Amino acid sequence: MTKYIFVAGGVMSGIGKGIATASIGRILQSKGFTVTTVKIDPYINIDAGTMNLLEHGEAFLTKDGDQCDQDMGNYERFLDLELTRENYMTTGRVYQSVIKKERALEYKGKCVEVVPDIPNEVISRINKAAKKNMADFILIEIGGTIGEYQNMLFLEAARMIKLKSPKNLMFILVSYIPIPKMIGEMKTKPTQYAARTLNSAGIQPDIILARSEKPLDKFKKRKISTFCNIDIENVISAPDVTSIYKIPVNFEKEKLGEKILNQFNIKAKTKKGLKSWEKLEEIIEHPKGKVRIGIIEKFFTANTNASTDCYLSMTEAVKHASWQFKKDPEIIWMDSKKYDPSELLNGTKEARENLKRDLKEINGVIIPGGFGKRGAEGKIEAIRFCRKNKIPYFGISLGLRLAIIEFARNVCKIKNICNGEFSEKCENPLIVKLKERILGNSLCDVKQDTISFNAYSLPEEKHKDNIIIHERHRDEYALNNNFKAQLEKGGMVISAVNTKDKTAEIIELKDHPFFVGVQFHPEFKSRPLKPHPLFKKFIESCIKKGSHS
Repeated sequence: MTKYIFVAGGVMSGIGKGIATASIGRILQSKGFTVTTVKIDPYINIDAGTMNLLEHGEAFLTKDGDQCDQDMGNYERFLDLELTRENYMTTGRVYQSVIKKERALEYKGKCVEVVPDIPNEVISRINKAAKKNMADFILIEIGGTIGEYQNMLFLEAARMIKLKSPKNLMFILVSYIPIPKMIGEMKTKPTQYAARTLNSAGIQPDIILARSEKPLDKFKKRKISTFCNIDIENVISAPDVTSIYKIPVNFEKEKLGEKILNQFNIKAKTKKGLKSWEKLEEIIEHPKGKVRIGIIEKFFTANTNASTDCYLSMTEAVKHASWQFKKDPEIIWMDSKKYDPSELLNGTKEARENLKRDLKEINGVIIPGGFGKRGAEGKIEAIRFCRKNKIPYFGISLGLRLAIIEFARNVCKIKNICNGEFSEKCENPLIVKLKERILGNSLCDVKQDTISFNAYSLPEEKHKDNIIIHERHRDEYALNNNFKAQLEKGGMVISAVNTKDKTAEIIELKDHPFFVGVQFHPEFKSRPLKPHPLFKKFIESCIKKGSHS
């Protein structure tokens, strides 16, 4: 019978519930169990696709096209799983489903109430995810913080499951232990209040993960144990770390996996442990040199965390690939406005001087996905600089389409073209709107004898034909097929096309260390122990090329 582990947060948000949930899942996998996860967001939004990137961070994309909270990305990366829309729910999604059922008379005329019908819908969705994934354990992360009105109904769902099946559910509280500077010592009182607030919802935490700047000593653990009514052995220290990928190993040092299995009175199926993660931790701690990657984008702010959150999966993909070569990745955020001639006093001359200076010590450049005209001309100027100066370039989604525009303008000298992505009045569009938006996995046909073909080919495999790949798309615009012949005549290689409409999926340039643009989002399929092939090839070329001078 599936075991339920609910994870909720205390004191404040942003303390790492998602990473803790993913880490627990990885530990249980290392003991031979099948695991899946569910993220519950308290928002009325149906999905994360309409949320402001700077406020909410990246909208992670699943293989079936669901746009989710970025914690879903952490689950996939840590557990090496491909999750679907069944693994994600919001308040809006739950209420929408209940109302649809009521309108379809599925409640057979009875009065539909917030309790128990909303919690029952939550439970139904959790069970559906567990069944679909044939999971021994399902970990359910409840968004928000204990005491907030928005997540009360999700706590009610947990309580109702516990009532029916007390031996198959446990509750983990991830709570913050602050160290106020003016006091200089850990204060456990906020966590005590969080535990009591959870008690008021009818739930007693079985384990408390105590997040803090420093490890907890026995005195603080005993205090939490006494006032939160929990065994001292089940108070787990979760100090800050330099990399999130160290967390599963840190948890196992306190035997968290063993304590969870003891709670359910079951034994591990295997003793393989976390050896691969320990090796990764060693590489992260002791890299052999650096690789510096410039990311040019329009969301650049003085707050680097805002930029990182917008492109979380991409920065993680850069890390994964860099660690494969035992390198320490240094990501440099670059403001596209600095390279836009229309934004600068001295126009093109100043833009190119800025690029020459800023890219001098950079090993490679990424232009990620995005939308809107703002900052586009600066990115196009940067693409031109990378093309002419043989700097490894990787364009993703918008980064592909801008690379096509730059090549059409400056190499093919195609006149009177415009970008339908930025203007509805575009009469001769190089970039056109697709008849149907693509969300989620789509098939791409990769041609032989290309950089991309070599990246996707495994050394032990011998391919006589093209390779068909599955990649995740969030596409509304693509290259106008009418221009393919002109671009190819000018020297552009269209190395992959969509199997349905034959639109360009990957473009490359010959006689360049690495100049590749992709229509899809490879970052969503990268894993810490299995980097995405194209990111791996990009980083390899960056290391070989060295810095530009």
